[in-house]
Amino acid sequence: MDTLLPPEIVALATRVIEENRTAGRRIAVAESCTGGLVAAALTEVPGASDVFDLGFVTYSNDAKMTLLKVSADVLETFGAVSVATAWAMAQGALKHSTADVTVSITGVAGPGGGTEKKPVGTVLFGRAERGGDPDDVHSVRRSFGDIGRGGIRAQAALCALELLLP
Repeated sequence: MDTLLPPEIVALATRVIEENRTAGRRIAVAESCTGGLVAAALTEVPGASDVFDLGFVTYSNDAKMTLLKVSADVLETFGAVSVATAWAMAQGALKHSTADVTVSITGVAGPGGGTEKKPVGTVLFGRAERGGDPDDVHSVRRSFGDIGRGGIRAQAALCALELLLP
């Protein structure tokens, strides 16, 4: 396959598309620090439109509030890089798509922006499924370390893709 994306990301995206097609599920993503990398990986796969509904790239807090309806209170209280924001992003993507399962990604890709509690390399993910309890959103926190902006984004994309597997 002729692509600029790392082969391991494309391979996992292919598996996500194939397994979700078999399961009869549609997927959507809400991305912040990955800036559309997960959506790009999914659309590298021929026939992805059978499974992939849409991707939100909500890099700014205003975009999170406008497109995904993340509340200003959540962002002000917990910050953009938080379990609460990842949860709200996943729920928002579910509400504003036809997807059966969504994954959200928000984090600190660096090189700046880190804090003692949320150092560079901290990424939070949310996963929501249609028909499930709205309060039952699976969340994951990963600390990839300061492995460089590209490395953090790639590792975050791999983790998000894994969360989209049935």
